[in-house]
Amino acid sequence: MKRLRRVLFALIALFAIAWWLSPKGPKIEPNSVLAVDIEGSYVESAEPPLIQRLTSAPPRPFASLLSDLALAERDPRLAAVVLRVRSLEIGWAKAQELRNAIARLGEHGRRTIAYLEVESFGGNLEYYVASAAQEVFVSEASRVPLIGLAGEFLFFGGLFEKLGIGLEVERVGQYKSAAETFAGRSMSDATREMETALLDSLDAQFVSGIAKSRSLTPEAVRAAIDAAPAEPGELEKLGLVDGTLRFDEVVARAGGGPLVMDDVYQRVDPASVGFAPVATFALVYGSGMVTSGEGFASPAGGPVLASATVSKALEDAANDPEIAAIVFRIDSPGGSSLAADVVWDAARHAREKGKPLVASFSDVAASGGYYVAAGADAIVASPATLTGSIGVFALKPVLGGLLAKLEIGVEAITRGAHADLQLASRPLTPESRARMRHEVDSIYELFVKRVADGRKLDAQAVDAVGRGRVWTGAQAAERGLVDELGGLHEAVVRAKVQAKLDPDADVALVPYPPPRPLAEQIGEMFGQLHARAEAQRPLAAWLRPLERWLEAAAAADRSVLAMLPFSIEIR
Repeated sequence: MKRLRRVLFALIALFAIAWWLSPKGPKIEPNSVLAVDIEGSYVESAEPPLIQRLTSAPPRPFASLLSDLALAERDPRLAAVVLRVRSLEIGWAKAQELRNAIARLGEHGRRTIAYLEVESFGGNLEYYVASAAQEVFVSEASRVPLIGLAGEFLFFGGLFEKLGIGLEVERVGQYKSAAETFAGRSMSDATREMETALLDSLDAQFVSGIAKSRSLTPEAVRAAIDAAPAEPGELEKLGLVDGTLRFDEVVARAGGGPLVMDDVYQRVDPASVGFAPVATFALVYGSGMVTSGEGFASPAGGPVLASATVSKALEDAANDPEIAAIVFRIDSPGGSSLAADVVWDAARHAREKGKPLVASFSDVAASGGYYVAAGADAIVASPATLTGSIGVFALKPVLGGLLAKLEIGVEAITRGAHADLQLASRPLTPESRARMRHEVDSIYELFVKRVADGRKLDAQAVDAVGRGRVWTGAQAAERGLVDELGGLHEAVVRAKVQAKLDPDADVALVPYPPPRPLAEQIGEMFGQLHARAEAQRPLAAWLRPLERWLEAAAAADRSVLAMLPFSIEIR
């Protein structure tokens, strides 16, 4: 009996050793073709909030997609990568990061073919991503109108006036147009100047990127845009695509080897393609509206840059002896100025502990989203990132007119010369208005000081590029607000240099905050269920930016905001 037990134990041990030594992940055959779906939205977090994961098409972490493409770069078993591009809900900075990742695939010997499956009134973004591939094909039924960029802006001052709602606004910076969106009826000259410059910068990047990828002149691309091609034949005639094929024909053109779908390739062991990290970096996420306290998701279910949560992540990364550097990945339009300063201070403490800290900007890192990164060792942004917006504002509604229309009586009793700052039923006295202005000015001065100290600039220079003005990453780099143009890939390389590592060395990225236990997420979801249900409003897609803005304003009640002008969406 004892002998039998010893034999069984030996067999189990052998099986365990064999399993341990066996290759992990799926087997990839030589000359395989990897198919990657690029569609929908992508989140800048370790995982999407639970409420989003319960939807039919949960967003994927953007770093996960970039990681798969990076593995494919160095996988000699892959002959080609087919990128099936469908409708996208991302910004231009993420689009540029995808283009760069696709280009690196080609540089490492992988054949890249983009396959467009898009049907919309405008396919600018989707085509821009697809054009980075060596070849571009469309399905016969696709309609990919290349019609040029456009931005549309709403102003609600007239609506609030009809409702009897007054808005008292104090702001620093003539370009801080968030309050203008609510209190104004039309675009001011300063806002028009800013928005025109942003559109011109993005348009130049859009045209030059397509021209370079398709071996066309910028003039030819602009002529094609003016022709507004949509049908496959029109696109091919103008040199924008290489033809019309079905997906199986594209795979056959790519080499016809075994087809590997992306969901299978995600399970490939990085070590199987020679990935051997020499160090570990923390990838700290700062995504969504900047708010005070703890939290991971907003009432609407999106990620949130909660000051206590992100500060703890920075502190944990700084205290972990296994972490050699910190990459602070930011995708935020700003929010609470107090919360932004709390995170800025946590980043300062992390640097003081000797850990290199490099900020990586995604689609948006503006106002409070820029504030939190001002003290980083270096800032890396894509040319199309929306950043800057160094400015603050305060907005106070006056509801007396609305209450009168509704025949609702209201009385207020106060103690203190400026207690009326807390009242919503009547306008501020001149003295209280001056007090509100003083608060806004003082916070702007602190914001400018934080940027000046972190960027090694004098306050006057920061004020000159501040005043609430939003810049693209390319414009910001020219003005000293950004150190280097690039995406997460370039930020990691920069962090390696800061940590005195070989720029080509492999490093492992560990997300902070890490993914949370499912039970904790379920509890949080049910705790917010009532608030989230109340937040659901039947707004059309073009009004959703207003919903997000109101959510942030409500979260920062009676405080000064450092936030991106209402909504900048250029498609």
